[in-house]
Amino acid sequence: MDAAGYPKMQGGGASSSSSSSASCRAADAAVWDAVQQQKRQRCQGSSSNDQVGLSTENNSFQAPEPELQNSDCVENEEEDYYLYDEDDVCYDDDGDYEFDETDFNQQLADKFDGLDLPPGVEATVPWLQKKDIADGPSTFKSMAELDADITKKYEFFKQFDVVENFSDHHYADKPVGKTGKDWTKRIQYDWKLLEKDLPASIYVRVSENRMDLLRAVIIGPQGTPYHDGLFFFDAQFTSTYPSTPPVVYYHSGGLRLNPNLYACGKVCLSLLGTWSGSGCEKWNSAHSTMLQVLVSIQALVLNENPYFNEPGYETYANSATGQKSAMDYNDTTFQYSCRTMLYSLRRSPQHFDALVAGHFRHRGHAILAACKYYMEGHKVGSVVPNEDGEDAKQQDDTDAGGSGSSSGAKPQPEKPDLCKGRAASFKTNMAVLFEELLMEFNVKGADTKKFCDEKLKKNQQAAAAAP
Repeated sequence: MDAAGYPKMQGGGASSSSSSSASCRAADAAVWDAVQQQKRQRCQGSSSNDQVGLSTENNSFQAPEPELQNSDCVENEEEDYYLYDEDDVCYDDDGDYEFDETDFNQQLADKFDGLDLPPGVEATVPWLQKKDIADGPSTFKSMAELDADITKKYEFFKQFDVVENFSDHHYADKPVGKTGKDWTKRIQYDWKLLEKDLPASIYVRVSENRMDLLRAVIIGPQGTPYHDGLFFFDAQFTSTYPSTPPVVYYHSGGLRLNPNLYACGKVCLSLLGTWSGSGCEKWNSAHSTMLQVLVSIQALVLNENPYFNEPGYETYANSATGQKSAMDYNDTTFQYSCRTMLYSLRRSPQHFDALVAGHFRHRGHAILAACKYYMEGHKVGSVVPNEDGEDAKQQDDTDAGGSGSSSGAKPQPEKPDLCKGRAASFKTNMAVLFEELLMEFNVKGADTKKFCDEKLKKNQQAAAAAP
């Protein structure tokens, strides 16, 4: 084939018909070449005589070198990027090229058949926008309908479910190897336990095609620096399971917010064999389960004072120095927890999109209230006064308060739990995180009106005070 897409001519002994055919093909190539030159001339404003002279020097079609397009030739951009065979090119009555958008999109669709595009990209690709004309305007959903969808998916999100596969699982590229029926039966037993006995704050997804893979998310317990956070773990049942414990990876985002959870994703736990232990702390092939692993992480790792999880530090738990160190550690941990929330919001792990969106839509207001409460000087993890009901105004005027009462009884004020000697950087860093969380929660449809109004009022006051 020559550059124009025609069969190469055979040398020697050609018939007159072959010569005629070759002449026609050469003429067609010249016409096609001339059309392309004319299009480039319209975009570049170059001399027609110069371009035609260049064209006639070589009858075979040469693809033009890539060149930058200016703003004057935007309308011809698609024509120059994609080249067609002669039979696919359409001309109008004057001999000019006529762009057929439908045919253009169809040919591109053929090129990308079977390609798995990332989520969100499909909406921008014209040939993938399969809108049903009969649906009319009802195809487009209002914000209220979108909010209702998020709420519905969140409310019906199962604690345990089986999915087809995990493409983004940490162990997805690590084959489990040869296994037997006993291995399969034991994993199915673990699945049943998880489905039946999972605590309300733990959600699990397992893979139908890869029984060795499991993903779990643990909601940070109240009263800890992890409260309302989502912490994701990927686990794999090895071929020697249950003789050996599963391997577990923590999605840290590069942050170490616990002595047992490393920035590299390592989970340090006696039950997993990644730390020393004795007796019931160690893995027992007959009794230990994946459910036990998850509950242990929630209760023993994501606790009220993670500073003392560090070996040897527990001896300072009752000293003033130890308490001050634990408070500083909690301040940093909560900042990392907020950063982890942002990671989850911006890139939710596969199969947990609905949970992430719904959780932060539901808890967004409480998280923002906690951020402000801690910035005012209260200890991280302490109870944030309830703003609901008739007691909201009274509680806003106090440093701390009890929970609201539907009976109308006055809440009993509690002694303010203020931090002493807190680093000045805490408030500065939290102010930045607060703004980022406010924006993300607002996008997810959380109740952010109070905080947005406060921000607007503050900006107006600053503008009025400015000279």
